[in-house]
Amino acid sequence: MSVSKFNEGNSVRDYIRDLLVENGWKFVPSNKFNRELNNPFIEEHLVNALKKLNPEIKAEPSRADEVIYKLRAIVLSVKYEGLVRANEEFSKWLRGEKSMPFGRNNEHVPVKLIDFDVVKNNEFIVTTEYKFKTQESRRTDLYLLVNGIPLVIGECKTPVRPAISWVDGAKQISEDYENNVPELFVSNVFNFATDGKEFRYGTVKSPINKWFPWRDFNKGKHSELSALQFPIKEMLNRRVLLDLLQNFVIFTTDDKKRRIKVICRSQQYDTVNKIVERVVNGKIKKGLIWHFQGSGKSLLMLFAALKLRMHEKLKSPTVLIVVDRKDLDSQITGTFSSADVPNMVPAKTISSLEQLLIQDTRKIIITTIFRFKEVEEVLNDRENIIVLVDEAHRTQEGDLGIKMRNALPNAFFFGLTGTPINKRDRNTFATFGAEVDEQGYMSKYSFEDSIKDGATRKLKFEPRLVRLHIDKETMKEEFDNLTDTIGDLEREELIKRAGRVSTFVKAPERIEMVSKDIANHYKEIIEPNKFKAMVVCYDRECCIKYKEELDRLLGKDACEIVMTVNSGEEEYKNYDRTPDEEKKVLDNFNIEEHPLKVLIVTAKLLTGFDAPILQTMYLDKPLKEHTLLQAICRTNRVYKDKEFGLIVDYIGVFDEVGKALNFDQNSMKKVIENIDEYIKEFPVALDKSLSYFQDIDRNLEGYEGLIRAQECLPNNETRDQFASDFSYLSKLWEAISPNPVLNQYKGDYRWLSQVYESVKPSSGQGALVWHTLGPKTMDIINRNIHVSEIEDNLEEIVLDEELVEEVLKNQDSQKVKEIEFKISARIKRNINKNSRFKELAQKLEELKEKYEENFKTSLNFLKELLELAKEVLRAEKETDLNEDVKTGKAALTELFNDIKSQKTHIIVERIVNDIDSIVNVVRFDGWQNTNAGEREVKRALRKTLAKYQLHKDQELFEKAYNYIKEYY
Repeated sequence: MSVSKFNEGNSVRDYIRDLLVENGWKFVPSNKFNRELNNPFIEEHLVNALKKLNPEIKAEPSRADEVIYKLRAIVLSVKYEGLVRANEEFSKWLRGEKSMPFGRNNEHVPVKLIDFDVVKNNEFIVTTEYKFKTQESRRTDLYLLVNGIPLVIGECKTPVRPAISWVDGAKQISEDYENNVPELFVSNVFNFATDGKEFRYGTVKSPINKWFPWRDFNKGKHSELSALQFPIKEMLNRRVLLDLLQNFVIFTTDDKKRRIKVICRSQQYDTVNKIVERVVNGKIKKGLIWHFQGSGKSLLMLFAALKLRMHEKLKSPTVLIVVDRKDLDSQITGTFSSADVPNMVPAKTISSLEQLLIQDTRKIIITTIFRFKEVEEVLNDRENIIVLVDEAHRTQEGDLGIKMRNALPNAFFFGLTGTPINKRDRNTFATFGAEVDEQGYMSKYSFEDSIKDGATRKLKFEPRLVRLHIDKETMKEEFDNLTDTIGDLEREELIKRAGRVSTFVKAPERIEMVSKDIANHYKEIIEPNKFKAMVVCYDRECCIKYKEELDRLLGKDACEIVMTVNSGEEEYKNYDRTPDEEKKVLDNFNIEEHPLKVLIVTAKLLTGFDAPILQTMYLDKPLKEHTLLQAICRTNRVYKDKEFGLIVDYIGVFDEVGKALNFDQNSMKKVIENIDEYIKEFPVALDKSLSYFQDIDRNLEGYEGLIRAQECLPNNETRDQFASDFSYLSKLWEAISPNPVLNQYKGDYRWLSQVYESVKPSSGQGALVWHTLGPKTMDIINRNIHVSEIEDNLEEIVLDEELVEEVLKNQDSQKVKEIEFKISARIKRNINKNSRFKELAQKLEELKEKYEENFKTSLNFLKELLELAKEVLRAEKETDLNEDVKTGKAALTELFNDIKSQKTHIIVERIVNDIDSIVNVVRFDGWQNTNAGEREVKRALRKTLAKYQLHKDQELFEKAYNYIKEYY
């Protein structure tokens, strides 16, 4: 019976194709189209659609050629306009925003490429293996066309290879196809990539960290192949696809002045349509949207405003965007302005807001809640006014909120918040929650949801409480002497004041101590990873004290204070900046290479400040509830190589986080990790890994010590379990390191790392389950495992005819193990130089498995082992290991010899050996074809170059990497 094979075609691509056909798409094999290979359209279908949807073209069919000529011109323009610009222009045609002089007397009339009102009037086709060729030739896995125009491209990867994932598909689209055949993407709405376990989508030129899943909010997230049904049936539903194109795609300008394309995420799509449905229905006039910090509420409001404004049944409504702070006002306005939102006007004064509403302005109005403070009358009683209130947990529930509702008595009110409050005096649920909504909100997107989707990073807490030594007896004596001349009331007041938190927090000795800790922590842990930090101080006085200390420790250019300065406050005048000056400081902070590393704040920037490069917050101020949650979430934005936001807590607020998330405590426990718990767990996990080696002397060095350790792992099952236990231990080590608490365990952990590496199969494969170790553990191995360099007399052993008889006669199991170890070491040394050694490595693993139970004393095992040793020696002789041109080391030696005379007095041999050794550790077969493999090898190379101060030379890095990619 033949064994069925699973690949990306028959397991994923065909499954998606069939799901689409079940849901109304028509499958047409790509070889059935009448087309030129350099044409992304199916023109025959496009002409039919133009005639069907446009009476003027139906009356005179030649006009279809005029439209297609215009569309082709946009496709051709991609070479000089760029893909995003060309895509933006084509999107206007897709949405029916373009016109042609096809009317009476050459009057311009809109041209329809797609019927958004009647979905069935369009033709939806899916095809596979669609080939496109200009200068380059590419073939797409899935190609989705509407009326002959390609709107979606999908790339599928196999679900059965662990080193391959959706990321490889996404990179293939964004780094290969979009660059080499950009014409294929000019009409594109979005792309998707999947490995059958995970589905992600993104727009043209989106970085990989901006590809998101289309989530099932009812059933959660699954990794089975069947879970693909949800995104395929929902996101690629014909009606939803057209809705996305018409209402949920914008083109905007990022902070680097680049034009980018943005498509909504699933929670934004779901929520906007719930808002629109509720407004159109007209019965329920409020709703609460609870989406966690960093989940894209500004864009949600933008998409909602656009769709509400365009909805025919709402008859040109007014959409009021209400925020409660100037900085958020600026952020929201910036989001809308960058996207060139039409009919948008900011109401910057009380009088301008009143005037806009009294005059019945039918636009998108952005204002702050404070501009309602003097409103005492009805400003507009129209029903099609929709108010979207940002950060609805703050002042909207008080008097200002009442005035706003009185001014707009028939309006709809939707509150958006990341941190709802549930107290008697300020209850977000009571204010915005509708009775029909389960648990009080119409839409919820939790912290855990955003982390699962990769929209934000998880948060880690590191408590570092500062305990000052207090000499109670001396203090009491001095206090009594000080107060014996004042009355009891004054004495009680003085005791209260002296006992306040501020007295201890602001003590000079404490600030000096905390500053030293911050500086050391930043220099050792944060700065090497190119992240930046924020210090949150008790008050403005503390800000200045911390800056004085940190200037001394980190340098004056490294820190800046950002604070509010009121008129006449001379002591703070040096930090009184204009909005433009402050923006310049924040822009510099966001530049990776800029010397500004640390922002010092007390209240400003704790909300509404979005700096993805900010990874660590040093918290030295008591914060509570939503203020705390909003503050710590400044660190959770996605940034390259950033795995988590870190809160270094000097004040002891961790328990308050639970209160701040008291509506979602179960999720909070899953996603907020306390490093203290890892520290408690580490010795237990260490003991478990060491328990395999209870009866051996771990001080024994060389072959003898290593062989004794390996004998404690006699079979695959035991080695497999050890690998699993050590893998878990290494993850704890990676999470805690470089915390000095690990110093006491360093010797044991280094020893275990070496044993782990020594028993790993030579081939890198085999029956055992071997896990990827973190860079810190690999560094320990690289620096400390040198056992393979000990005396290697394999040739003498092979030639010794009396060896077999002597070993068996004396039952010398250690000698057998030594031979096996030496063969393994020789194979590992040569495995990347000739494919023959990979075969020999696999043969050694099979041999060990064959005689697993008694290989140490088996005559047959020893004989076969010696035969294998002879094969290894023959392979070494047959391979010219000194042939310069064919080895990676030779290529690297040539490269570094070239730069030696030009740049520096480097020791070439040492650099090449370092690169060779560390790359051989992290590489695996086929690594060049996987995202994970490329990332690990690049990281290893950059780390090695940094050791010799060569890491900033990008050209050198690229050359070295290309050699490694070719020869390793």
